[in-house]
Amino acid sequence: MRSVLLALGFGLLFFGPPATAQTPGGDFSRLPTGTEYRLFRKDASGRYQPRALAPSDAPYASRAGQVLTVFMEFRTGRDSVLMKSRAMQPTPQPVLLPAQPTRGSMEEALGLLLPGDSAVFRFQADTVFANTFHQAVPPFLRKSGNTLVVLASAQELVTMAEMTARHEKMQAEFAKKEAAKSAGQTAKDVAIIQAYLKKNHATARKTAGGTYYIIKKLGTGPTPKKGQTVSVLYRGTVLTTGKEFDSTAKRNNDPFSFPLGTGQVIPGWDQGIAMLNKGTKAVLLIPSPLAYGSRGAGADIPANAVLRFEVELVDIQ
Repeated sequence: MRSVLLALGFGLLFFGPPATAQTPGGDFSRLPTGTEYRLFRKDASGRYQPRALAPSDAPYASRAGQVLTVFMEFRTGRDSVLMKSRAMQPTPQPVLLPAQPTRGSMEEALGLLLPGDSAVFRFQADTVFANTFHQAVPPFLRKSGNTLVVLASAQELVTMAEMTARHEKMQAEFAKKEAAKSAGQTAKDVAIIQAYLKKNHATARKTAGGTYYIIKKLGTGPTPKKGQTVSVLYRGTVLTTGKEFDSTAKRNNDPFSFPLGTGQVIPGWDQGIAMLNKGTKAVLLIPSPLAYGSRGAGADIPANAVLRFEVELVDIQ
């Protein structure tokens, strides 16, 4: 959807209250803006029964500013499944409900739902793509009848404060798990680095953050401070294979410049370059959690790769 990863850090879709009129259209009802819908709700026996839209009911008037959580499934007019949100993420999509939706958009349609509702929405694809996604209809969807069908299941209604608290708890749990994984991987990486140092009869120093560095030629200039722009010549390889993945030699030997300590490079670089005097040549040995971690980087840096950089700090500004 068009609104994801906002200031709160989780995906929120902006939907508002429904229009007040409806007209029958076969099995579907229709809003004045053309959105077609069928609403359902389980009865006491657990069977889905049609639910009439009652836009003047109190829940619609009182829920602006709250968050509705929804599972969604997108299909073509010929019933081919395009996307299931439940398959992509096990928790429902949070939907922020402001005062006014965009007319004729998916926002307007999902704004009809109350917790416990299920619905089928049918859109003209060119209209909903223009009003919601702000892009042209994909050719395959136009060829399949220029219709987008959305199945939706509304789960619960919570306040923004509750949703923020949930998100913060989720982030904390994720960070805890990642820290545990990182600690285990770091132990493996340190063993690889120690084996490399022993094999090459090299002595390395270690930063407080865990980056190893070997001084090859000591410079006579100052050491850089956080925020200063440093310029570095480098050659990067995967430690275990020796495969080169990047170098300034491939870039006309132009030094790479960046502000030190601001997170614009991998942590191992911020840590290692800070230890060097201007003019120093060194080798940085960077455990994978301080490089590209479990995600790797492109085709040349695999997951959990320990990196080796030959560097020369040529300037500090």
